[in-house]
Amino acid sequence: MFVLIADGRAKVRSALRLLLEQQPGIQVLGEAIDTTGVFDWIRAACPDVILLDWELPGQESIDLVAELGRKCPATAIVILSSRPEVAQEAVEAGAHVFVSKSDPPERLLMALGQLCDQGV
Repeated sequence: MFVLIADGRAKVRSALRLLLEQQPGIQVLGEAIDTTGVFDWIRAACPDVILLDWELPGQESIDLVAELGRKCPATAIVILSSRPEVAQEAVEAGAHVFVSKSDPPERLLMALGQLCDQGV
C-alpha cells in the first residue's frame, strides 16, 4: 500500500512517517505540506491512500476531497483532524475514513488495515 502524507505540520508528518514505515506492506510515497503539494504528488502517481489533514493549507477540505475523488477515484482518503466534530462532514465529503489526531496510533493502523482488507 502506497501512502501519501498531507499535513501542514512537520512534526505530524514525521510522526506519521515513523509509524507507517514500521508497518509491513505500507510504503510512504511522499509528503505534502499543502494542497498544491498534494496535487503535485497525484499528478506523478495516484497513491493507494492519502492521509489528509482536514485543516491542510490551500483549499477548503470539502472541495479538496471531492476533487481528489475525481482525479484519483481508486485512492482512499483518510481524514485526520484534531476536531472530531468534523468527522461526519469529512465522510459526507467523500472521505473513506476519519481518524482523530487524538486517537492512539493503533486506530490509524486499524483503519489502514481495514482499507487494505477492502482491496485498497
